Amino acid sequence: MEKTYLYSFAFLLSVSSLISCKSNKNGTSEKTGLAYNKQENGGFEVNNKFKRGPGPGLVEIEGGVFVMSGSAISIPGEELGNFNHKRETTVSSFYMDETEVSNTNWLEYLNWIRRTDPTNYEYYYNELPDTLVWRRPLSYNEPYVDNYLRHPAYQDYPVVGVTWEQAQRYCTWRTHVVNESLLREQGYMASYKDVNGNGKNAAKNAPATPRPEGPFNTDIYLNGQYDDRGPRAMKDLSPSLAAAGAAPGATAPKGGPTRNVRLEDGILKQPYRLPTEAEWEYAALGLIGNTEYENVGNNKIYPWDGLGISSAKSKTRGLILANFKRTKGDYMGVGGSLNDKGSITVPVRSYVPNDFGLYNMAGNVNEWVADVYRSNTFDAADALNPYRGNYWQDKKVADAATGRLEKDKYNRPVMTAAVSAKKQTWEEKQAAGAAAAEAAPANTYADQRGYRDEENKLYGEITLVNNKSRVYKGGSWDDQAMWMNPATRRFLSQDESTADIGFRCAMTMLGASEIHPGGKPQFKPKQQKPFNAKKDK
Repeated sequence: MEKTYLYSFAFLLSVSSLISCKSNKNGTSEKTGLAYNKQENGGFEVNNKFKRGPGPGLVEIEGGVFVMSGSAISIPGEELGNFNHKRETTVSSFYMDETEVSNTNWLEYLNWIRRTDPTNYEYYYNELPDTLVWRRPLSYNEPYVDNYLRHPAYQDYPVVGVTWEQAQRYCTWRTHVVNESLLREQGYMASYKDVNGNGKNAAKNAPATPRPEGPFNTDIYLNGQYDDRGPRAMKDLSPSLAAAGAAPGATAPKGGPTRNVRLEDGILKQPYRLPTEAEWEYAALGLIGNTEYENVGNNKIYPWDGLGISSAKSKTRGLILANFKRTKGDYMGVGGSLNDKGSITVPVRSYVPNDFGLYNMAGNVNEWVADVYRSNTFDAADALNPYRGNYWQDKKVADAATGRLEKDKYNRPVMTAAVSAKKQTWEEKQAAGAAAAEAAPANTYADQRGYRDEENKLYGEITLVNNKSRVYKGGSWDDQAMWMNPATRRFLSQDESTADIGFRCAMTMLGASEIHPGGKPQFKPKQQKPFNAKKDK
């Protein structure tokens, strides 16, 4: 007999009733009395009007506590290794893609590669999904090999045949494209029309030095190594610093010196990434819809309420709520009365979203998550944002004196294994140099993927699990119902792909954990009275 778990669903409290981060309403330092954003005071800038929001395609997921694997159900003959150890876990608030990444989304990626680096055939080839995953010795799936990725009949279907590594690279690419678009569309950089030479401001906004070679990279831009200013470029309130870091030959535009957008301005988005396993399971369950006053009234075994797999609503009664295989041979039901409407995958916006507004968190395709697989990860992982897979890296510095980063042929920072668990002294940093950076890959400190493996006797045993084994979750069109339980988990090597694994992206949410504070009780701290040097003595 199954037990229904009733537990507290304690959302993290916000330290403020406002989502926007305001250091001081009056724009004055509480500690020094100096006004912010004043050139005469040194030009220290503080954004008092920041309001956060998700990047394109993402929805807000308010974090909280839940029981990892709390939705697991025991099925005779199934191995317990398909689930995690049940453990109370807290997930911080984050953003997640409303849908799985589609074929059209991936073709946009391929088109960008072809457009920006047309002669780099290796780059394009490496990002092509493996469409041969559709081939099976005793099935006629050959039409999908040529058509599934590119034919418009499947444009809104989830991309498959992508490895974990390709999914990671897509997230990175998406980050830079979104941030570049924000900067160009808002005028902080030259517009796309001006960059292409056909905008009305193309001649007027042309910089004194040629535009940077290579595609836009957020890290390179933030480090001041991408000089491209638009008509609404940020004014630099510290001209002396601006002159010191200006590109050779650059001239100040009308209105005074300008600068690149900084992280402190709150304009750029956080990196897109794969969700952690804990984030994915939390988002799939969507327990926020079953919660009242921190109490979860009903647990779930699927992303929807109830124990069934079909709709109970009058207009859709009997329709299957996800795309999966009902029995070993029933992929879509009887002709004339199809149940889940799909023999293989279906469009990414199908069925009913869960209580977080996420589509297809069960069925359709399994989804890659960020974690390295271990059978007992969550028996020992941290209770806050548990994750296995940390491989800490630093950006390689090309010039220690100026802090300029070394770039690869794709205009990306060269990454090296982290060499220290704490900030180095200036002397240590200068002494390390290139030699230490080259030796870093041998540094075991950086690689935490196998943490405590010696206790688990992982290596030396007959096992397929290693540091390249990545978790995927959610069930697919080729799986039966048990795999749609958010607690289930399987693994595959990060460089392999299948016809039933896709992915969606996530993004870290910065600031207060509470997303919608309106109408909820809040502590309201009193603002300190601004110091007035002329009156207060």
